[in-house]
Amino acid sequence: MISIDESYVDAAASNADAAKNGRALVLKKKFLKLHISEDNSILFGDCQGSGKSPYQCSCDFIRPGAPTYRCNCPSRQFPCKHSVGLMYAYVQNANAFKVAEVPADLQSKREKVVAKAEKKKEVQAAPKQVNKAALAKKIKMQLDGITLLEQLTIDLVRIGIGNMNAKLASTIEDRAKQLGDAYLPGAQSALLAYTSYFSDSAGKFDDKIPASVREAMYSDALDQLGRLQSLVKQGRVYLEKRLNDPELKPETESPIAAWLGHAWQLSELREAGLTQEKAELLQLAFNSHDDVARREYVDTGIWVELSTGKVLTTKTYRPYKAAKYIKSEDSFFQIAQVPTLCIYPGDLNPRCRWDEMLPRAAEPDDFKKVRNIASTDFVTVTRAVKNNLKGPLSDKQPVCLMRFKTIGLVDDCFVIEDKAGNRLTLTDRGMAEEPRSVDLLRLVPATAIQDQVLVGRFRHDLDSCKLEVKPLSIVTDTEVIRLTL
Repeated sequence: MISIDESYVDAAASNADAAKNGRALVLKKKFLKLHISEDNSILFGDCQGSGKSPYQCSCDFIRPGAPTYRCNCPSRQFPCKHSVGLMYAYVQNANAFKVAEVPADLQSKREKVVAKAEKKKEVQAAPKQVNKAALAKKIKMQLDGITLLEQLTIDLVRIGIGNMNAKLASTIEDRAKQLGDAYLPGAQSALLAYTSYFSDSAGKFDDKIPASVREAMYSDALDQLGRLQSLVKQGRVYLEKRLNDPELKPETESPIAAWLGHAWQLSELREAGLTQEKAELLQLAFNSHDDVARREYVDTGIWVELSTGKVLTTKTYRPYKAAKYIKSEDSFFQIAQVPTLCIYPGDLNPRCRWDEMLPRAAEPDDFKKVRNIASTDFVTVTRAVKNNLKGPLSDKQPVCLMRFKTIGLVDDCFVIEDKAGNRLTLTDRGMAEEPRSVDLLRLVPATAIQDQVLVGRFRHDLDSCKLEVKPLSIVTDTEVIRLTL
């Protein structure tokens, strides 16, 4: 049985235009034929386009977690607006779909998809063949790149933060390209993140930074220099160790491989045992932002795995030059049932990925689980965050779930308080990549700021040496109230 709703179709659409145009096809009654297979596994039909002959489109759910969309229109989007419209038509009126025999050509294509999926599983199970000579050569180039990063970091320390100027920033950014050539895109991004502290929203050096923000900017830039030094030290140790390993395997006990830019494949994560079977995930927050330093759009989802209580992240990177070819992610309001969840090496909020997922409606028990997972003691939470921040390459802005007694105003600042009276200040400072959210607390229902769960992103203010929290969402007994979309 095909189990989809409008939010599922919204998420499946390639972009907002595809969703809008798909809905319009239904409203304009462009679908001439609407069919469903006898086993309720495939939708197919004809949609009138601009030409004489209608387009033949289908949505095949023979693999429910990884549906296949087909259409003979010229669009390169999958699903195209016709397939999206077909799903909207089913959601709005399933009775309009008449049972019919699957056309022979469509049946042949879906059999090939099933065979291909089975072959893929066999390939994943087979031992991987690695060209060790080529890999060793690559690691040596990475070591040379680490030496370059070390030289650039020393130069930045010697010159001093206060002497940064447009010419120097441009030189550093040009040299950073060599790190990409040395297979160190992660290190390249870390170096560009340093110069970004001195840049405006367009990525250009800003020599008119107000004095009121200059001190905080210098503190963050100094912290990033320390991170670059740690990346050099840990990166060299890791690469030399890997070069001396006969199997040349990447590190799985720490995120250093990803920091240097290793693009983990799902097969690698499975082989390393970094998986969880039959996971169920609830998305707690979502945000898309333009990372000028990386020259990419980044879609970030914050999720909680309901059986383990682990807070995880998903990230989709869309480079400027290829953004139109990569599907942007979106908010997801159902429960994602994932047969095999792959989890990256990491600390408090490791990245995760999957290749198949089945949605189901969120139920009261799901929200109850989140409330049971959340910590009721702010002292315990802040201790865990502080321990995490001790690692130079750890996530500096981890997300935690906190069961609070109340949220209120103290001296015109919002604070969150636990049942023991411990308080944390809520803030938007230092997290410009996410929409402002603190002021939205004035608009939520009164019941949402009493005895609920806050999804909060911690930030260590380097000037005051205090932990502050940015509110992302509030989880109640019946819903997730999102403050950042």
